[in-house]
Amino acid sequence: MFTAGITSLGCPRNLIDSEVMIGSLKAAGFKIIDVEKNPDVCLVNTCAFIKSAREEAVDIILEVSQLKKEGKIKYLVICGCLPQMYKASLAKELKEADLLIGTSDLPKVAELIKELFTRVGQTGKRTRLEVSNHLDYLYDDKSPRHLLTPRHYAYVKIAEGCSNFCSYCIISRLRGSFRSRSIGSILKEVGALSKNTALREIDLIGQDTTSFGIDRYGKSALSVLLRRICEFKNRVKWIRLLYTHPAHYTNELISTIRDEEKICKYLDIPIQHISDSVLKRMNRKTAKGDIIELIDNVRRNIPGVTLRTSIIVGFPGETDKDFKELLTFLRKTKFERLGAFMYSAEKGTRAERFAGKVPEAVKKARFDELMKEQQKISLQIMKRYIDRTVDVLIDERCEGEKDKFTGRTQGDAPEIDGAVHVSGKNIKIGEFYKVKITDALEYDLIGKI
Repeated sequence: MFTAGITSLGCPRNLIDSEVMIGSLKAAGFKIIDVEKNPDVCLVNTCAFIKSAREEAVDIILEVSQLKKEGKIKYLVICGCLPQMYKASLAKELKEADLLIGTSDLPKVAELIKELFTRVGQTGKRTRLEVSNHLDYLYDDKSPRHLLTPRHYAYVKIAEGCSNFCSYCIISRLRGSFRSRSIGSILKEVGALSKNTALREIDLIGQDTTSFGIDRYGKSALSVLLRRICEFKNRVKWIRLLYTHPAHYTNELISTIRDEEKICKYLDIPIQHISDSVLKRMNRKTAKGDIIELIDNVRRNIPGVTLRTSIIVGFPGETDKDFKELLTFLRKTKFERLGAFMYSAEKGTRAERFAGKVPEAVKKARFDELMKEQQKISLQIMKRYIDRTVDVLIDERCEGEKDKFTGRTQGDAPEIDGAVHVSGKNIKIGEFYKVKITDALEYDLIGKI
């Protein structure tokens, strides 16, 4: 029996692709083991969304290549966004790779790897490029999956690709145009996942979840999907919605999130900026007034909602005035969760050709100032939890500690937001507990059962 292992890089959307590939390999008779145990074939599922992600992917590939040179693994397979973006040039530069698989070719992974074994055995020829130009792959409820998350939560990808065409983004080149799964397929998958009685949280993801159904049904169907998932009789307590676009919210969606008890009162709304001139150049399809109206609407109609956003600083043409406008807005709005990125020019995007490039030193200074401001805001918000009792889902035990664990509130997405550091006896991973908050840090809470 051949063994296989995978290193999955990037976001949860990539993680699902990795789970499907591992599921396919298991179904084909491969034994799945950790990469540290030196499997026969090692897969690296890459992210190429921004420069730092590509650099991380190359570093990991070089590490695995060294294992191959040392004879600890036999084959190296590079999957996903990096091969899709660079195609033939990657095959020339990374001679150690035996197989490169694009984002729409992932379902063939077991077949391609078996063919690789045969080809090397018969001809000695290794490197093969399998990257389709037509990006149409969309996994469904019949796709084999091997969950790589802890047993108590799972991701479900409800759509693939993106048709927003933000001027700085390469997602459509890597993943194709936006395409929704059917409601029926998603419900079947949720039903299958729910047979795992340990499951407590389902996180719905996609490049733009708020556009779900528009391509397939002619109008947004996200509210319908959410209500149908909430009807399931299972032990899932939290249904979380990630990666929503501010231009595609509806009043029906906001009401559904408010009214359905299982849906986390947590919304991930990447606004990217607030200056109208910057938003226009970004092609975000929203203006400052739209964003303010949406945030007011959400906070007015969903009591206690936690809002997460993402910001890009240093976009071409961003002036000192634009940045000060952004800071003023953030101080006033006080997002509970915020991630910021320094703009990097991505090859082939419209923004790459824009005039008004912001110097790296200026970008770094603006990023640092923004994050210092957000730290203050976040600490103020977190201190409000002191002496309150909140529901916490326990994720893991603290290493080397018997009675100390980390978990999350409803306002914290796994692997993205902060944590609650919990002390207490007889705590079980994957269960909910009432936790009394005793202290607060900039992004984390401290409490006891």
